[in-house]
Amino acid sequence: MPVPLQTLTDRLSRAQQAARAAGVGAMLLTPSPDLRYLLGVTAASHERLTCLVLPADGDPTLVVPRLERPGLDGTPVPELGIEVADWTDNEDPYHLVGDVLRRQGSLPGRVALGDAMPAAHVLKLRGAMPGSEQALASPVLRELRMRKDAAEIEALTVAGAAIDRVHARMGEWLQPGRTEAQAGTGIAAGIVEEGHTEAAFVIVGSGPHGASPHHDVSDRVLASGDVVVVDIGGPTASGYHSDCTRTYSIGEPAAGDVTGTYAILQAAQDAAVAAVRPGATAAQVDAAAREPITGAGFGDHFIHRTGHGIGLEVHEEPYMMGGNDLVLEPGMAFSVEPGIYLPGRWGARIEDIVVVTEDGVRRLNNRPRTLTALHA
Repeated sequence: MPVPLQTLTDRLSRAQQAARAAGVGAMLLTPSPDLRYLLGVTAASHERLTCLVLPADGDPTLVVPRLERPGLDGTPVPELGIEVADWTDNEDPYHLVGDVLRRQGSLPGRVALGDAMPAAHVLKLRGAMPGSEQALASPVLRELRMRKDAAEIEALTVAGAAIDRVHARMGEWLQPGRTEAQAGTGIAAGIVEEGHTEAAFVIVGSGPHGASPHHDVSDRVLASGDVVVVDIGGPTASGYHSDCTRTYSIGEPAAGDVTGTYAILQAAQDAAVAAVRPGATAAQVDAAAREPITGAGFGDHFIHRTGHGIGLEVHEEPYMMGGNDLVLEPGMAFSVEPGIYLPGRWGARIEDIVVVTEDGVRRLNNRPRTLTALHA
């Protein structure tokens, strides 16, 4: 569903206000989730420069290669009234960016660049604007992007329901005799079938591989008694992502310590979600997840932060981790995903996406969080 024009207009205005507050004279944004957030435009970054020039005071301009200009037809750019400055291969687009800013006054003393801008563009812009200090745009834009509006929360809700439907089908793929890779291929197809545009990632960590949080897939053959960590997600047509982890066993778990250890993990995830509310800090959510795990003697086996923000990117602000004193506010959306990883043996993780509400928290994933035994 297209983003309403008024929403995009408001986002551009708020981004300019945030830039002024941060002492930034202009933001320069190449194709990225930031550009999609502000203009509703999806584009790829390549060797030819496409760049939104967003002055803190003044009108925005989109610098594009002339051969890419027809691709703007049907996008919100014309209706937003944004000037388009195109260039051909025999012209210098980096000096064109400088000229755009000079036409609105002098070159700013400080410009903020999109975090994902390729280094080739960063260095050439530096050469074309030697008097302008370069900074990152994320400190400006994260204040906007990590507070989701109602439409964004609905998009995340749709994505959460779609990945829940994939987890509901896990018995189709996690079967003895199949390899992790074979199961992963089926899961990836299911992710698309259930409403995503692609499978951004598929982790199938069986047996000892479950103790590696970012394991991918392998040729290990699934066997009865295996504990299997499945972490999956992807973007929907809206651009907003899903991300959900559940832990399964193929039949009853072979290891005798699985049931008791998993119960500790489930209590930790429940405690962390219960800690989410307006006024709490990201560090407090992280601490709530760690306390039961550490108290049970598994603190050294919970080896990552408790959660990450999600939206147009799978990982974005805010991050639920120790030392982050960010105060949670309504509209913030992030994962809550503690794990316990026993090297060489097995691992487990439970991950839900949650949204901070006016008076608490809402989970966007609703599949059972218990250890699910899959029987043929």
